[in-house]
Amino acid sequence: MDKNLGQKRAVHYLYPPVEPFDQRMIDMGDGHRIYVEQSGRKDGLPVVVVHGGPGGGSSPAMRRYFDPAVYRVILFDQRGCGRSKPHATVENNTSWHLVADMERIRSDLDIDDWIVFGGSWGATLSLLYAQSHPNRTAFLVLRGVFLMTQSELDWFYGGGAGKFWPEPWERFVSLIPEDERDDLIAAYHRRLFSGVHQTEVKYARAWASWENALASIHSTGVGGEPPAEYARAFSRLENHYFINGGFLERDGQILSEMEKIADIPGVIVQGRYDMICPPTSAFELSKRWPRAQLRMVRNAGHALSEPGISAELVKVMDQLAKS
Repeated sequence: MDKNLGQKRAVHYLYPPVEPFDQRMIDMGDGHRIYVEQSGRKDGLPVVVVHGGPGGGSSPAMRRYFDPAVYRVILFDQRGCGRSKPHATVENNTSWHLVADMERIRSDLDIDDWIVFGGSWGATLSLLYAQSHPNRTAFLVLRGVFLMTQSELDWFYGGGAGKFWPEPWERFVSLIPEDERDDLIAAYHRRLFSGVHQTEVKYARAWASWENALASIHSTGVGGEPPAEYARAFSRLENHYFINGGFLERDGQILSEMEKIADIPGVIVQGRYDMICPPTSAFELSKRWPRAQLRMVRNAGHALSEPGISAELVKVMDQLAKS
């Protein structure tokens, strides 16, 4: 047997990288300018890619999940991150601003309806968009489901995940005085928005490293040190959304409003050993969504780049292209 066969099989399912045929900034009229790009086939099947975080930004690798001969791939950077401007700001930055931005992008690109493809926080935003604009959502492809509930936040920032990953949890917690550790989201919030750039970067890197350390099933527990300005935008935006409960009206809102998208078909791709967004959320979502298929990927965690997750997502999109 070819000793390199395993490596070849591990990467063959991603499509070759392609360059955008269109890049633009859309002025949303309230101080925010949103970066949008299109790649693939100009008259192809439109799919919008909704990145995670909040604050993660899009990347060229996200284009590689779609056959460029079939799909018109739309990527955008959500408010405050990536190439959108201004950077790392939380003013006029809520879930509902992002939903409105997506609808503005669809309208500006003259798209009637589109496939919505999102993971982690991107799955949250995809669901909120679909519930707000069901007639514009042709299909949902979700990965690593996060429903923006208090129980999910408690799991990740209240010690649940830390019981499996005590070493990175200790690093994350140790920066906060003991009398503030009962609410780590609030404790980090005070430091991420201190107004002192050096302090904000220090705690932003710690916040981002805790999450990065748990993203892959193959992780060693070391989250690395992300670039300062990326970490600052990612961590400030994520913390801003989490301390405000995603700006939802009530806890559990997404699940309670699934009847709004009961007729929209979709696929949920979930890593069995996802430590950031445990599979129970994907399972509960599938139970309330009659037209959804739940595809649980064994030996996979949270990251989009996990081989099993990537392979399943490409398979889903290839199947859609043929339907």
